[in-house]
Amino acid sequence: MAEGWHGLSNTDGERYLVISADCHGGGGLLDYRPYLASKWHADFDAWAAAYEIPYPDLTGPDADRNWDSDRRLKELEADGIVAEVIFPNTIPPFFPKASLTEQPPAANEGDLAARWAGLQAHNRWLADFCAQAPGRRAGIAQIMLHDIPTACEEIRWAKEHGLTGGVLLPGAPPGSGLPPLYDKTYYEPLWATCAELGMPVNHHSGSAVPPAGEEAEDKIILILEVTWWAHRAFTHLLVSGAFERHPDLRLVLTEQGTAWIPEELMRLDYFFDRFSSAKGSQEMEWGAELIARMSLKPSEYFARQVSVGSSFIRPDEVKIRHAVGIDKIMWGSDYPHKEGSMPFTMEALRASFAGVDHDEVQRMLAFNAARTYGFDLDALTPLGNQIGPLVSEVDQPLAAQSLPPEAEKCPALVGFGSAN
Repeated sequence: MAEGWHGLSNTDGERYLVISADCHGGGGLLDYRPYLASKWHADFDAWAAAYEIPYPDLTGPDADRNWDSDRRLKELEADGIVAEVIFPNTIPPFFPKASLTEQPPAANEGDLAARWAGLQAHNRWLADFCAQAPGRRAGIAQIMLHDIPTACEEIRWAKEHGLTGGVLLPGAPPGSGLPPLYDKTYYEPLWATCAELGMPVNHHSGSAVPPAGEEAEDKIILILEVTWWAHRAFTHLLVSGAFERHPDLRLVLTEQGTAWIPEELMRLDYFFDRFSSAKGSQEMEWGAELIARMSLKPSEYFARQVSVGSSFIRPDEVKIRHAVGIDKIMWGSDYPHKEGSMPFTMEALRASFAGVDHDEVQRMLAFNAARTYGFDLDALTPLGNQIGPLVSEVDQPLAAQSLPPEAEKCPALVGFGSAN
């Protein structure tokens, strides 16, 4: 929390300060060209001329929400949001699809260099985009995991150029050709660099999923399993010893829900106890050596080093907030995605937070994100006092089936849309 910032006084006219810990953005396809080294311009021109954007939301009238700074500020302020964390959304140069997810074909030597140039162009575009709204945008730098020393150099560049959102950790799913994230040697320079620089390591839902097909069954399995693949990042870093070796390393798990966390931590604590104490068991035979290198339980590492980007948190998830950790949960609107809370953000806040302790709500809406990403709460408070949602209004319970049916596109509002 910023020095001197004292939170809410809970008076009738008080407003919540809101930071969205999960928004998405990026440059338009041609916007990236000036950020590429000149040696790539001819290749980019040929690629861009032949490329067809596969996502309707990146070609329609609302596509510029990703890169139009003025429109973005206006719409977020209308939602009561003073600042945002920006994950990628558009397509960097030379990528087949949006870069948040693993995608075929696997990068070969030639394609790898081109894609890396594309991600660097995105990072440089993003640094300029964040600079257009000082203190209000925490941009997340993208890296590739094929060349860890080069990735670490890019992280240092991102730190020096104000990308305070940290680093997007790509997945290393089966078939990617990469060592799994629990490889304790290959990724060690990455964890050390992020810990040294105080750059959060962000792992977003979708980042670790193996490439999926286009059949209806493929897409259903993707939806059902997408968060499971993302959850594994915590376990993999835990097993690798990264948390033990780097107590300053911070992992953020975003848009993966929260309900799974208490049970998963209980399960991990159970097994890690078996690894060290169940004499004669298979667990101890396999796990004793690893456990000897660890000083904490899995739940204790989680408590010390992990935060949760709880996009459009659902009412039932708020009920278990203390089991997850009240200082870990960071609300996000998921702007400008179709499942995001806009234009029903106030209703989503009411659905989830009505009747909840005001100081706890304020932590989940801004304080936790400010601590994780370095936002200056004192600097943001004057705007929050003008546009933030009224505490008294958020405290009004939302009636079931009181909204248009399309409101249920946002998971926080399931059950609040009318069937009529």
